[in-house]
Parts: sequence; C-alpha cells; structure tokens
Amino acid sequence: MNLQVVLALFAVAVALVLAVWRFSGGPYGKQRPSGEATAAYEAFRVRPDLTHYISGSDAHPNALMGIDASWTLASDLWTKRELTPEVMKDLVQGMQAKALERLAPLQGFDILDHRDRQIGTWFSLPGLHVTIRILGENRVEISTPPLNTYHMDE
Repeated sequence: MNLQVVLALFAVAVALVLAVWRFSGGPYGKQRPSGEATAAYEAFRVRPDLTHYISGSDAHPNALMGIDASWTLASDLWTKRELTPEVMKDLVQGMQAKALERLAPLQGFDILDHRDRQIGTWFSLPGLHVTIRILGENRVEISTPPLNTYHMDE
C-alpha cells in the first residue's frame, strides 16, 4: 500500500477519535468496587473530608455517597446530608433492611475521576448504572440510581 494512503488513513482515524472525544460531552469517571469503602459504611464511619449525599428516601436510600470536599457536585437530584455516626447508622440500616428483603448485598465503591484519582465513595446495591461526568476542574455530575432500585426485577 502506498505510504501516502496509509498516512491519509491514519490522519482520518486520528481526526475521528478527536472528534468523538471532543463532542462526547467530556471525560467520564467510574466506580471501582472497594472493600475498604464497604467496611467504612457498614461500620458507620463518617469521613469529615467528604461532603455526603443520599439518593432516595431518608428511611431507605437507594445510595449514599461522599464526595471529596474540594469537589463540587453539579446536580440537584442528590440530597446533601450532614452525617454523624448515628445518622449514618440509621441510613445504612434502612438500606440493609430493604436489601435483605430482596436477598441482595450492599457494596462500597470508590468514585474515580477520568484520571483514576479517587474523588469519593459510594454505597449501594452492586450493578447500578450511574454516569460520572467530569465537568471541569473539580466539578462532577453524578446521575442517581434508578428510582426503583430495590424493585428492578418486578
């Protein structure tokens, strides 16, 4: 194959990758299962370096998360909560009771930015599909779990 054709195809491929990245809405983070996060939530440990949020009802939240205080959560779908160990205990036990009805385990996760740096922790049923979109310097948008988290199979 002619070198010019190969170079032209390479240039087109690079342009396509850049266009997709540029117009895809920005970089995305992810969740990584974490035994440490699971243990912390199950022991009702409140980290003072995190800003805490819940999704769902106070009695049976669908998810709890803590975002590093240096980051801003760009979403009004989460409810910010000031947590003490006693409040954390009530929230986690409410989640555990609901999960037990479904014979489903709860799991902790690390929330990672687009560079795989930890920016928070998460606690919920495993397998929930959420989007973690990095909006800019220390700004993140995180979708909430499905409204019917505990009744997905019904």
